[in-house]
Amino acid sequence: MTVIRLLPPELINQIAAGEVIERPSSVVKELVENSLDAGATRIEVDIEAGGARLIRVRDDGGGIHVDELPLAVASHATSKIGSFDDLEHVASMGFRGEALASVSSVSRFALTSRARDQDAAFRVEVDGGKLQAARPAQHPQGTSAEVRDLFYNVPARRKFMRAERTEFAHIDDLLKSLALARGSVEFRLSHNGKPVRIWKAARNEQAELQRVAEVLGEDFPAQSLRIDHAMAGLHLSGWVGLPTASRAQADSQYFYVNGRLVRDRIVAHAVRQAYADVLFHGRHAAFVLYLELDPAGVDVNVHPAKHEVRFREQRLVHDFLFRTLHEALAQTRAGANMPPATESVPVPMVAGAHAAPAYSSAAAWPGQFSQNRLNLGVREAPLAGYAALLGESASASSPSSAPMPAAEEGETPPLGFAIAQLKSIFVLAENAHGMVLVDMHAAHERITYEKLKSGRVASNLRSQMLLVPLGIAVSAKEAAAAEEHAEALAEWGLELSRSGPATIVVRRIPALLEGADVAQLSRDVLSELAQHGSSRRLQELENELLSTMACHGSVRAGRRLTIPEMNALLREMEATERSGQCNHGRPTWVQLSLAELDKLFMRGR
Repeated sequence: MTVIRLLPPELINQIAAGEVIERPSSVVKELVENSLDAGATRIEVDIEAGGARLIRVRDDGGGIHVDELPLAVASHATSKIGSFDDLEHVASMGFRGEALASVSSVSRFALTSRARDQDAAFRVEVDGGKLQAARPAQHPQGTSAEVRDLFYNVPARRKFMRAERTEFAHIDDLLKSLALARGSVEFRLSHNGKPVRIWKAARNEQAELQRVAEVLGEDFPAQSLRIDHAMAGLHLSGWVGLPTASRAQADSQYFYVNGRLVRDRIVAHAVRQAYADVLFHGRHAAFVLYLELDPAGVDVNVHPAKHEVRFREQRLVHDFLFRTLHEALAQTRAGANMPPATESVPVPMVAGAHAAPAYSSAAAWPGQFSQNRLNLGVREAPLAGYAALLGESASASSPSSAPMPAAEEGETPPLGFAIAQLKSIFVLAENAHGMVLVDMHAAHERITYEKLKSGRVASNLRSQMLLVPLGIAVSAKEAAAAEEHAEALAEWGLELSRSGPATIVVRRIPALLEGADVAQLSRDVLSELAQHGSSRRLQELENELLSTMACHGSVRAGRRLTIPEMNALLREMEATERSGQCNHGRPTWVQLSLAELDKLFMRGR
């Protein structure tokens, strides 16, 4: 057997570097986070050869005292925590005391700093793990960290580095995420001596939104909703993209916990559920969200790279995120919060590109078309138990079924008034801004769907007793979840009981889901409960069925509508939640301004 021995410090640091330093962007992350912790208001990042030749990060923070410079590059030396209690309440970006030691072990490293109370700056250099004595240097208040020849002494790791353009792209993406995290800090990025990015410090919300637009695209502010909600010690703020501003990839999702960019399955699940009713299949939402909570409520000491966190109250955080986003997206009514008619609209406002105001049940827009209303009732459903579940409440419970108030003279509703029908598919309307084009089937489908959901909630949820109770083998964790959440499941009509360490018995299911695969349904619900502490699988399945019914029960393409019927449809859209998208996430309407119509005919040139 080999002899057990202590590893040399240089080897220990290189092993740690394998966990912390994956590529040049990892170095930039650690150095910039140190600058943020030092209170910097301006950070400059200079890159050469994609970071392989040089990475330099300079800040105007508090600096490091000359006596502490050798400690700064030592392993497990930090100014950010000093006790176990500090570790339980981490509020800084870094805290492990490994970053600079790891970086200096795989590069030619130099640290130059001038503290606030020092008359001169000092510099230390580390080459191959060997620390040189500090010597005087010229430098303003703050710190500069230089990393040259990254992985020069680790050839195997250097071979895994990608092309210069690829590595710089990772650095650029990283700086974008850090710039969004700290809007009050100025960031500058250059590559091979050429300026690439300059983000000026944001002094107000409008400037912060401009920085968001620089990262997520100029169209994002007009196609997003502002979020600002606090409850139970949690505060969520930021911007979420409208469903029609979704993307093919999840590359525009930024979620920060106490200023730290994180990837968390609880957060991802909550966001996915919030968008479930409005997002087109296979698309991904875009958002920039900031969650603030007591540092004691989140454990950041999960992974050396600090990308992952663990919430102490996972279910509370999950439900808070879901409900906040779900309610915000529910207010995206078609035509909501239109800009003043005197303003020109530079780009089409697709599917309600502005946050909706909180409408009352009697919408404050004109149109006495109730006597000519479209029949929004759903055709006879082939699903057993559906009629008994909803009864007459599907139409009576909807706020949009109330008679609309009379129009005031000169007042125009957001979607305007119908003027024609195109190919028996689209409704053309004129409003104060120009022309509105509505997909009548998609719009009616959303209206019908929301009425069905309201009817289901208003009625007593019925359940169906199984003739023979069904025994199902599950994991011990899922069986425990069934026992713990039995009462909550019973409210949804699913009666489960634990019959053994890893078995459950199903006795009752929701009447609306009669004919479903009971075993698979139960496993799906329990899997989510065991993993996330909550489950909306039953509700999602019922919504899928109601969505199908709404699709088949809505007005079809090819049907001729009268002008009063078209106006009734527009008024229903203005009063219905999520009416900017159909049940499948497709837009229901498009606004074309007069300025855009003029451009089509080259008017004013």
